[in-house]
Order: sequence, then C-alpha cells, then structure tokens
Amino acid sequence: MTSETHASHQRRTAAPVRGLHVPEVDVAGLCSGGLRARLGEIACAESRLAAMKADALAEIARRSGDGAAAHAAADKMAVSGRTARNDVKNAVRLRELDATRDGLAAGTVPAGHAQVIARAAGDAHIDEAFLAARAQREGYDEFRRTVARHVAEVSRDDGASVLERQRQARSGTIRTRASDGMTVLHLEVDPVTGAHLGTVIAAAERRLFRDEDPTAQRTPHQRAADAITELLLNPHAKRPSGASLIVVADYDMVNHQLANGRLADGTPIPIGEIARIAVDADVLPAIFEAATGDLRLGRSRRTASDLQRAALALRDKGCVGCGIPPERCQHHHINEWQYGGPTDYANLLTVCHDCHTHKIHQQGFVAEWDPDKPGYELQPP
Repeated sequence: MTSETHASHQRRTAAPVRGLHVPEVDVAGLCSGGLRARLGEIACAESRLAAMKADALAEIARRSGDGAAAHAAADKMAVSGRTARNDVKNAVRLRELDATRDGLAAGTVPAGHAQVIARAAGDAHIDEAFLAARAQREGYDEFRRTVARHVAEVSRDDGASVLERQRQARSGTIRTRASDGMTVLHLEVDPVTGAHLGTVIAAAERRLFRDEDPTAQRTPHQRAADAITELLLNPHAKRPSGASLIVVADYDMVNHQLANGRLADGTPIPIGEIARIAVDADVLPAIFEAATGDLRLGRSRRTASDLQRAALALRDKGCVGCGIPPERCQHHHINEWQYGGPTDYANLLTVCHDCHTHKIHQQGFVAEWDPDKPGYELQPP
C-alpha cells in the first residue's frame, strides 16, 4: 500500500468528529457539581477540536509538506513557529495512531494525553491501544509516568536512548514579553535534570519560607521566582539542605543486580544513570518497609525531616490530589498539627500547595487510603 493510499485509508476509517456544540450557560447559577460537569463538557469539546486540527494539519502536510503545514498553523492559529512545528509533528504521528485519534474525536482521550502518546510513538514501538485505554482514566501526571514506564519497558536499551534523545532536545530561552515588559525564562530539560532542578529549587523555597517575615504575604509563585533568581544570581552559595535527588531501584535477587531504576515519582531512568548520579551525589541507601512507621518526630518539629520527605516521596510518588512530582510538594498532617497531630510518617501526606490550600483546608477534602493502588487519594467531603 503506498503512503498516499494509506493516508486515504486513514481518512476513510477515522472516527468522525461529532458533538462539538457546547451551549452557553450562566455559570454563576451553577452549583459546584454543575461547574465540574461544565468543565467536563468543555474538555470533551477541546479534544474533538484537537482531532479536527490534527486532521487538517496532517492533510496539509501530506499535500504540501510539513513546512507548509507549520507555516499555515503559525499564520492561521497565531502560534509560535516552534509550537506550529510540534503541532504538525504530532498531527502526522496521530494519523498512524488509530485508537488515540478516534479517542480524541470521541472526546474520551484528552488533547494533552494524545500529545504524550504521539511523542512516545516517536521514541519507541509502543502498544498504542494500551496507552489510549489508560489515557481515558488517568490524570495527566499519572498518565505521563505510565507512558514513560511503557516506553522504558519496550526499549531494548533500558530507556537509555530515549533519555539521550531528551537530553539532545533540551532548550532554553529568555525574552521580554511585549505586553507588560516582564522577562520570561523558558527551560526544557530531560526528566533526570528536571528532577534535580526541582529538588534544589524546592529546598530553596522551603528556606525562604522559614526565614520570611509572616507579614510579607509572599505567594508560592513569588517564592518560587525568588528562589530561582537567588540560585541563578548566587550560584556559589551553599546548597540548601534537603536538596538531594531521590532515585530508586529494585534488587534482582536472582541475577544479583539492580533493576527498574526510577525517580521518586515513578518516572523510569536507565540503571546506568544511577551509577552516573552516584559519582556526584550523596547516596542514601535505605529500606523503606513497615519500619517507616518508626520515622517519628512527634511534636518536636512541625516540618518533615529529609528522611521523612524521602520516605513520603517513595510512598506517595507526588501530590495525592493531582500527581505533581514530590519535589514540588509540601506535607499535610492528616491529624492536623493545631489539634495535636504529630509529625510522624504515618500522619503525613504529600500534597502540592493548591491541593493543600484549596482542596483540604478550604473545601474539606479528606485523605483516604486506597488498598487497590495502594496509596492515599483525596476525596471530596
């Protein structure tokens, strides 16, 4: 079958995009459940629009080439050249990914998830049907880790080639935003470098939080900006405590070797990468089993220790509410501190700032243990 004949076959068999109409409503009159349902309707519509855009870009690329498609996207959709090129690349790949593209058209596969699958298809021979099915029931961060694990499993070199491609694709820009004159930094790095950066920045944020004047009312985003600025402008300062990168591996008792290397949030990394990291980093060998129940600080301090943070990162793998990586999270006392709750491993929960503030303290979400995962989840009141 020629490529053109195959493309025509793809257009004939692709699921049609239906149900794009989203009626206008007065959102002020909706209850909380109604607002969440409204967002669900919009998400479905966005997926269907993404399928239509991908179809159009892929067809332009088939007729006139990827460059023409990228130019059309930049011109008609008012996006940057980089975004346009990425959109075209994903659109061309989606044309070969029947289950993902049909899920987009039906509104069951989120647009962001489809992009993750399309990128993964360029890295390895993925089981697309498996990933498309998982995309329909997993949040973005959890799904990103699912795809990363899958790519590592199907790669014959323990994912080393994928990591090398990610490193080659790194990029950084600094620009002045014309609308308000603000300076914008943009950085794209591989997962290992990103996790290392995240731990250092988070440690600097914690130090700023401990030392700041309570009346300053600095927001978390402002504190993050201040931490990054301080690290960039004072690179020779002592590294903040608690900035060690956590990597995990299983020990294969049969072959007497390490296996299944991963970051604390579950993102897989090649076993050889652990050896490279160990050359320049402190190594904390530890076994986190039932004994973690003895990681107790009681009422002697309110914040988690470095060892507790490491154990909690391995248990929760990130925010239990939304899946943000653990290095960007804080810790919540399940039995709250002000009511006598101790700073013990069993009484701590990994959450991001938004889930901690808005879901738990403002909306009353509670932590429940899910034995099927196993792990904690935030449940609405």
